[in-house]
Amino acid sequence: VQLQASGGGLVQPGGSLRLSCAASGRTFSNYDMGWFRQAPGKEREWVASIYWSGANTIYADSVKGRFTISRDNAKNLVYLQMNVLKPEDTAVYYCAARLGGRSQYTSWGQGTQVTVSS
Repeated sequence: VQLQASGGGLVQPGGSLRLSCAASGRTFSNYDMGWFRQAPGKEREWVASIYWSGANTIYADSVKGRFTISRDNAKNLVYLQMNVLKPEDTAVYYCAARLGGRSQYTSWGQGTQVTVSS
């Protein structure tokens, strides 16, 4: 599956952004989807995941209660709604896909920059 992330930008602390990830090439509903991020000088970290049906979601502690992952299987889209953004959320955000039931993400989008700054 091919992935294309979009929606990043510059936002002030406390603001919101919604990232989107468009999938193509395979049956999207067969895939669990995740969002990851990588800040300058740091390793990539997992942010959130949503399972193939959309029924289950999980979040990193650092974003729990502020970020919401969702998906629209009819449109082959996955979203990351980010609220109450903090400067430490600044990073390149990547969407990723793995076949349902597998442990590793094998398809990655190109990344979209999110900068939280006043």
